[in-house]
Amino acid sequence: MKKVFSFLAILGIILVSNCTQIPENDNPVIGIWSDVEVAPASKTSKAETIRKEWIFNDAYLGRYHKKSNGSITFKTDFKWSYEDDTYTISYPGTDMPDQVVSMRTSTDGSTLADSEGHTMALRE
Repeated sequence: MKKVFSFLAILGIILVSNCTQIPENDNPVIGIWSDVEVAPASKTSKAETIRKEWIFNDAYLGRYHKKSNGSITFKTDFKWSYEDDTYTISYPGTDMPDQVVSMRTSTDGSTLADSEGHTMALRE
């Protein structure tokens, strides 16, 4: 009798584990996006390169980095969602405001643009 119950328990575990399936997220925003700004040198300071980088993953999460001359000055995780051809990026636990962007594709590549059409980041 114990063997029958053990067999049924194992069979139940196998059936339940095969029923759960994670939906595949193949959204085109998944990947690395960046924006580079170069502040010119002045009499009192050297030129400064500021790089902002967003890494979108398929679990609707990501990582944001801000680098100054190659050194990370700020990093945080973010959440993203997609609805009506727009992406909403939120940065929980920070003072950063939510960003609403859309993806634009051209012969030069893909860009993320804000609601006013200004380029926020380029796909790497």
